[in-house]
Amino acid sequence: MLGQSISKNSLLLAAFAIFTAGALALTNLGTQDRIAAAERAAQQRALFEIIPLQDHENDLLSDTIPVPDNAWEPLGVDPDSKIYRARKQGEIIALIVPAIAHDGYSGDINMIVGVKRDGSIAGVRVLLHKETPGLGDKIELKKHQWILSFNGKSLTVPVLEEWKVKKDGGVFDQFAGATITPRAVVGQVKRVLEFVAANQQSLFSDAQPIAQTAAKGGTHE
Repeated sequence: MLGQSISKNSLLLAAFAIFTAGALALTNLGTQDRIAAAERAAQQRALFEIIPLQDHENDLLSDTIPVPDNAWEPLGVDPDSKIYRARKQGEIIALIVPAIAHDGYSGDINMIVGVKRDGSIAGVRVLLHKETPGLGDKIELKKHQWILSFNGKSLTVPVLEEWKVKKDGGVFDQFAGATITPRAVVGQVKRVLEFVAANQQSLFSDAQPIAQTAAKGGTHE
């Protein structure tokens, strides 16, 4: 009798354990799906700030190419980074290029830079940083309008030599008490424009850009 009772209890415990594990697995799966959907929505919102929905006709998150390996170092990104392509009537009209400035005051400054086919900037947005609140965090659009000063700029407007903050002889404003942060952003945005200009033909075609590993390189100001 005792043995049957123990056996029965064991079976009940095993069934309960299986049920609990299954419930947790389903909950985890549902949570992962929600997290993935939330991350996708956040990515999409950031991209739409640079290339608004009415200005393109494709799914920006799906129409991507990998950052070529010769650009990993100058753009400061990892091998998994992707370039997003905006299209109208099938033609690529702009790219959204990821970049990380590693010379921020408090560390890395992650951003995306939209570049139109004519080489001008569609927009820049900072996605992640650790800059000082009230000073360096003015690179965020929600804190200051400074990031909008890149709109319409190119390697010729202003001329290349003026792609610096005013303190260094350039045309871009710096923040009072926080020059290092805007200096890092300006320098990295310029490197994005240089990368796009050097690879313009391949980047704006449907062929994947051919990476020239021997040409790797990049310097920080």
